[in-house]
Amino acid sequence: MSADYLQLRTKMVDSQLRTTDVNRIPILDAFQEVPREAFVPSRRKAFAYLDEDIEITPPGSADRRFLMEASPFAKMLQMADIGKDDLVLDVGTGTGYPAAILSLVAGSVIALECDPTLADDATSTLSELGYDNVAVVQGPLAEGYASEAPYDVIVLEGAVDKVPENLLAQLKDGGRLVAVEGYGNAGIARLYVKHSEVVSGRRGFNAAIKPLPGFQSEPAFDF
Repeated sequence: MSADYLQLRTKMVDSQLRTTDVNRIPILDAFQEVPREAFVPSRRKAFAYLDEDIEITPPGSADRRFLMEASPFAKMLQMADIGKDDLVLDVGTGTGYPAAILSLVAGSVIALECDPTLADDATSTLSELGYDNVAVVQGPLAEGYASEAPYDVIVLEGAVDKVPENLLAQLKDGGRLVAVEGYGNAGIARLYVKHSEVVSGRRGFNAAIKPLPGFQSEPAFDF
Protein backbone atom coordinates (compact mmCIF):
# COMPACT_ATOMS: atom_id res chain seq x y z
CA MET A 1 0.00 0.00 0.00
CA SER A 2 3.01 2.32 0.40
CA ALA A 3 2.87 3.17 -3.30
CA ASP A 4 -0.54 4.78 -2.72
CA TYR A 5 0.47 7.09 0.14
CA LEU A 6 1.22 10.06 -2.13
CA GLN A 7 -2.20 9.75 -3.73
CA LEU A 8 -3.84 9.44 -0.32
CA ARG A 9 -1.99 12.55 0.86
CA THR A 10 -3.18 14.51 -2.17
CA LYS A 11 -6.73 13.29 -1.60
CA MET A 12 -6.51 14.37 2.05
CA VAL A 13 -5.45 17.88 1.04
CA ASP A 14 -8.08 18.18 -1.67
CA SER A 15 -11.05 16.59 0.11
CA GLN A 16 -10.40 17.31 3.80
CA LEU A 17 -8.56 20.65 3.81
CA ARG A 18 -9.57 22.64 0.74
CA THR A 19 -13.24 21.74 1.26
CA THR A 20 -13.15 23.10 4.84
CA ASP A 21 -11.82 26.53 3.84
CA VAL A 22 -8.12 25.85 4.42
CA ASN A 23 -6.58 28.00 1.70
CA ARG A 24 -3.17 29.13 2.98
CA ILE A 25 -0.68 27.74 0.46
CA PRO A 26 2.18 27.08 2.96
CA ILE A 27 -0.20 25.01 5.10
CA LEU A 28 -1.55 23.04 2.15
CA ASP A 29 1.99 22.44 0.90
CA ALA A 30 3.10 21.21 4.33
CA PHE A 31 0.26 18.70 4.56
CA GLN A 32 1.06 17.54 1.04
CA GLU A 33 4.73 17.04 1.88
CA VAL A 34 4.79 15.41 5.34
CA PRO A 35 4.30 11.60 5.27
CA ARG A 36 1.54 11.20 7.84
CA GLU A 37 1.87 7.41 7.67
CA ALA A 38 5.40 7.64 9.13
CA PHE A 39 3.99 9.00 12.39
CA VAL A 40 1.34 6.37 13.15
CA PRO A 41 1.86 2.85 14.53
CA SER A 42 2.26 0.03 12.01
CA ARG A 43 -1.18 -1.35 12.81
CA ARG A 44 -2.72 2.03 11.94
CA LYS A 45 -0.82 2.97 8.77
CA ALA A 46 -3.66 1.88 6.51
CA PHE A 47 -5.89 4.45 8.26
CA ALA A 48 -3.38 7.31 8.37
CA TYR A 49 -5.26 9.51 5.90
CA LEU A 50 -8.82 8.94 7.08
CA ASP A 51 -10.66 12.09 8.20
CA GLU A 52 -10.71 11.09 11.85
CA ASP A 53 -8.43 11.10 14.90
CA ILE A 54 -5.91 8.22 14.79
CA GLU A 55 -4.91 6.46 18.02
CA ILE A 56 -1.13 6.47 18.51
CA THR A 57 -0.86 4.75 21.91
CA PRO A 58 -0.90 0.96 22.37
CA PRO A 59 -4.25 -0.75 23.05
CA GLY A 60 -5.17 -0.57 26.72
CA SER A 61 -3.07 2.52 27.50
CA ALA A 62 -4.25 4.44 30.55
CA ASP A 63 -3.95 7.79 28.76
CA ARG A 64 -5.04 7.16 25.19
CA ARG A 65 -3.53 9.60 22.73
CA PHE A 66 -4.54 10.49 19.21
CA LEU A 67 -3.19 12.17 16.11
CA MET A 68 -5.66 14.96 15.44
CA GLU A 69 -7.84 14.82 12.35
CA ALA A 70 -6.22 16.83 9.56
CA SER A 71 -8.96 19.40 8.95
CA PRO A 72 -9.30 20.93 12.45
CA PHE A 73 -5.53 20.92 12.87
CA ALA A 74 -5.01 22.76 9.58
CA LYS A 75 -7.77 25.25 10.41
CA MET A 76 -6.14 25.96 13.77
CA LEU A 77 -2.80 26.63 12.08
CA GLN A 78 -4.51 28.97 9.62
CA MET A 79 -6.07 30.88 12.54
CA ALA A 80 -2.63 31.24 14.16
CA ASP A 81 -1.20 33.02 11.08
CA ILE A 82 2.23 31.39 11.49
CA GLY A 83 5.20 33.00 9.76
CA LYS A 84 8.55 31.63 8.61
CA ASP A 85 10.42 33.37 11.44
CA ASP A 86 8.10 32.28 14.23
CA LEU A 87 9.12 30.17 17.24
CA VAL A 88 6.32 27.69 17.95
CA LEU A 89 5.58 25.57 21.02
CA ASP A 90 3.73 22.41 20.02
CA VAL A 91 1.99 21.11 23.16
CA GLY A 92 1.29 17.37 23.01
CA THR A 93 3.19 16.55 19.83
CA GLY A 94 2.59 12.81 20.25
CA THR A 95 4.69 10.97 17.66
CA GLY A 96 5.76 14.27 16.08
CA TYR A 97 3.49 14.69 13.05
CA PRO A 98 2.15 18.13 14.05
CA ALA A 99 5.70 19.29 14.77
CA ALA A 100 6.75 18.15 11.29
CA ILE A 101 3.92 20.17 9.73
CA LEU A 102 4.79 23.19 11.87
CA SER A 103 8.48 22.91 10.95
CA LEU A 104 7.60 23.69 7.32
CA VAL A 105 5.56 26.82 8.07
CA ALA A 106 7.50 28.23 11.04
CA GLY A 107 11.12 29.06 11.81
CA SER A 108 11.66 26.59 14.65
CA VAL A 109 9.53 24.32 16.82
CA ILE A 110 9.72 23.17 20.42
CA ALA A 111 7.72 19.93 20.53
CA LEU A 112 6.55 19.18 24.07
CA GLU A 113 5.43 15.66 25.01
CA CYS A 114 4.64 14.13 28.41
CA ASP A 115 4.75 10.46 27.37
CA PRO A 116 8.39 9.24 27.23
CA THR A 117 7.65 6.56 24.62
CA LEU A 118 5.85 8.99 22.33
CA ALA A 119 8.63 11.56 22.83
CA ASP A 120 11.26 8.98 21.85
CA ASP A 121 9.25 7.99 18.79
CA ALA A 122 8.87 11.64 17.80
CA THR A 123 12.59 12.32 18.20
CA SER A 124 13.52 9.28 16.12
CA THR A 125 11.05 9.87 13.28
CA LEU A 126 11.64 13.61 13.00
CA SER A 127 15.40 13.05 12.91
CA GLU A 128 15.14 10.25 10.37
CA LEU A 129 13.02 12.40 8.05
CA GLY A 130 15.30 15.44 8.40
CA TYR A 131 13.09 17.90 10.31
CA ASP A 132 16.10 19.49 11.96
CA ASN A 133 14.41 22.70 13.13
CA VAL A 134 12.38 20.75 15.72
CA ALA A 135 13.52 20.02 19.28
CA VAL A 136 11.50 17.42 21.19
CA VAL A 137 11.33 17.98 24.96
CA GLN A 138 9.58 16.08 27.74
CA GLY A 139 7.44 17.44 30.56
CA PRO A 140 3.89 18.02 31.80
CA LEU A 141 1.87 19.49 28.95
CA ALA A 142 -0.13 21.97 31.03
CA GLU A 143 3.10 23.60 32.26
CA GLY A 144 4.32 24.44 28.78
CA TYR A 145 8.07 24.88 28.36
CA ALA A 146 9.08 28.15 29.98
CA SER A 147 12.82 27.78 29.46
CA GLU A 148 12.47 28.49 25.72
CA ALA A 149 9.72 31.11 26.09
CA PRO A 150 8.48 33.52 24.96
CA TYR A 151 6.86 32.02 21.86
CA ASP A 152 5.31 33.58 18.79
CA VAL A 153 2.76 30.77 18.60
CA ILE A 154 1.55 27.99 20.91
CA VAL A 155 -0.56 25.13 19.53
CA LEU A 156 -2.42 22.64 21.75
CA GLU A 157 -2.77 19.24 20.08
CA GLY A 158 -5.99 18.16 21.78
CA ALA A 159 -9.03 19.42 23.61
CA VAL A 160 -8.75 21.04 27.06
CA ASP A 161 -11.21 22.34 29.64
CA LYS A 162 -9.58 25.75 29.57
CA VAL A 163 -6.24 27.18 28.47
CA PRO A 164 -4.06 27.66 31.59
CA GLU A 165 -2.85 31.16 32.36
CA ASN A 166 0.75 29.95 32.57
CA LEU A 167 0.66 28.95 28.88
CA LEU A 168 -0.67 32.36 27.88
CA ALA A 169 2.16 33.89 29.96
CA GLN A 170 4.68 32.13 27.69
CA LEU A 171 3.54 34.11 24.63
CA LYS A 172 5.51 37.03 23.24
CA ASP A 173 3.83 40.38 22.79
CA GLY A 174 1.83 39.83 19.65
CA GLY A 175 1.93 36.07 20.20
CA ARG A 176 -0.96 33.74 19.38
CA LEU A 177 -2.27 30.57 21.00
CA VAL A 178 -4.75 28.18 19.37
CA ALA A 179 -6.63 25.48 21.23
CA VAL A 180 -9.90 23.62 21.35
CA GLU A 181 -11.74 24.23 24.61
CA GLY A 182 -14.48 21.79 25.55
CA TYR A 183 -15.03 18.17 24.66
CA GLY A 184 -17.07 16.32 22.06
CA ASN A 185 -19.72 18.37 20.30
CA ALA A 186 -19.17 21.17 22.83
CA GLY A 187 -15.60 21.76 21.61
CA ILE A 188 -14.77 25.19 20.18
CA ALA A 189 -11.47 26.18 18.58
CA ARG A 190 -10.32 29.54 19.92
CA LEU A 191 -7.54 31.97 19.06
CA TYR A 192 -5.89 33.94 21.88
CA VAL A 193 -3.73 36.97 21.08
CA LYS A 194 -1.45 38.80 23.52
CA HIS A 195 -0.89 42.56 23.29
CA SER A 196 0.84 44.59 26.01
CA GLU A 197 0.34 41.78 28.54
CA VAL A 198 -3.40 41.70 27.80
CA VAL A 199 -4.79 38.53 26.25
CA SER A 200 -7.95 38.58 24.17
CA GLY A 201 -9.69 35.60 22.62
CA ARG A 202 -12.13 34.91 19.84
CA ARG A 203 -14.13 31.94 18.70
CA GLY A 204 -13.00 30.14 15.59
CA PHE A 205 -15.06 27.06 14.76
CA ASN A 206 -16.70 24.00 16.32
CA ALA A 207 -14.33 21.06 16.72
CA ALA A 208 -14.78 17.65 18.33
CA ILE A 209 -11.28 16.32 18.98
CA LYS A 210 -9.70 14.02 21.56
CA PRO A 211 -8.50 15.49 24.89
CA LEU A 212 -4.96 16.16 26.03
CA PRO A 213 -3.96 14.68 29.40
CA GLY A 214 -3.34 17.00 32.34
CA PHE A 215 -5.80 19.75 31.41
CA GLN A 216 -8.98 18.41 32.99
CA SER A 217 -10.47 20.59 35.71
CA GLU A 218 -10.81 19.11 39.17
CA PRO A 219 -14.43 18.15 39.99
CA ALA A 220 -16.19 20.77 42.06
CA PHE A 221 -18.23 19.76 45.11
CA ASP A 222 -21.20 21.74 46.30
CA PHE A 223 -22.14 21.63 49.97
